[in-house]
Amino acid sequence: MKFLIMAGGKGTRLWPVSRADNPKQFQKLVSERTMLQETADRLLPKFSIKDIFVATNKIYAEEVKKELPDLPKENIIAEPSFRERASAIALSCSLLENGEDETVVILPSDHLIKDKEAFWNALGEAEGFISKNTDALVTIGIKPTSPQTGYGYLRHNEEKLAEGRFGLYKVDGFFEKPGSGAVQKYLDGGFLWNSGIYVCRISSIMNRFERFIPDTYERIKKIRLAIGTSRLADVIEREYPLMDMISFEYGILENDDDVFVIAADFGWSDVGSWSVLKDSLMGGEGRNLVKGEHLDIGSENIMVYGSKKLIATVGLKDLIIVDTDDAILVCNKNDTQLVKDLVRKMEEEGKIKPL
Repeated sequence: MKFLIMAGGKGTRLWPVSRADNPKQFQKLVSERTMLQETADRLLPKFSIKDIFVATNKIYAEEVKKELPDLPKENIIAEPSFRERASAIALSCSLLENGEDETVVILPSDHLIKDKEAFWNALGEAEGFISKNTDALVTIGIKPTSPQTGYGYLRHNEEKLAEGRFGLYKVDGFFEKPGSGAVQKYLDGGFLWNSGIYVCRISSIMNRFERFIPDTYERIKKIRLAIGTSRLADVIEREYPLMDMISFEYGILENDDDVFVIAADFGWSDVGSWSVLKDSLMGGEGRNLVKGEHLDIGSENIMVYGSKKLIATVGLKDLIIVDTDDAILVCNKNDTQLVKDLVRKMEEEGKIKPL
């Protein structure tokens, strides 16, 4: 089994700590290790470092080497430009092919997982199912604990198809990042969060690109023909920026009828916004979360993420305050998903430099 860690995103919803030149996967948000290091650490020692690969943008390749010094150099897949995750997965899986049709686990680099052994157990159940159903793609679903609008959701059939600690089911549909009006309906309907962790045979992944994103697949074919030659880097440089700008979920999963889900529970959180980070670290709403020097009177359910200066608050409620050397963010806890839009607006107005 191979592991492909996706570490090429910009993490704009965690601005101003996460920046395009130093995004959240390289930040120490939940411990004294960066999110990328945490992701690699939870695979060890159960799995070998030689079986771990990191897909990232070429501008981050040196940082990956620095943070994971034991990772073989050839296991860093450097994308020449920013595309959506479907293109990154297509490129990476084409380079992972070595004559053996292995199972690959695709996982983000910026998730919090508290129970490592339960996580290993879920991966083992997925691999066992795929060994008998080689064309299947298995995602890890998470039982929701709150109405998150920034997560993707999925609905599954009630018939359990495989026994195990968690249980495996057929997916009936994917629903990406719903509005607030739809979330409660999803929760009432027994939907799961889609964790973005996928397990599949490499050949099956490539077959899906051929069926659902054929233009990207045609470009991948050109890259595969160049593997083992001196032309490989030039071909990747030419073909990759022309691949479809589309998410893996929208391009593949929403069109696929051979997807299954393990309904897992291992203390998972997609640390994709300041409110999610607060709730993940505090175990729910209500209490204040403080990092840095802070003095408060009478505030409730706030997060203060400071740097070097004292931050004093009085009588606040449901606010996020993030202070860095050159910027301050203040927003309502319920609106932190909009930080990504704010960053885009600042780029358009020249307030910050786009990457």
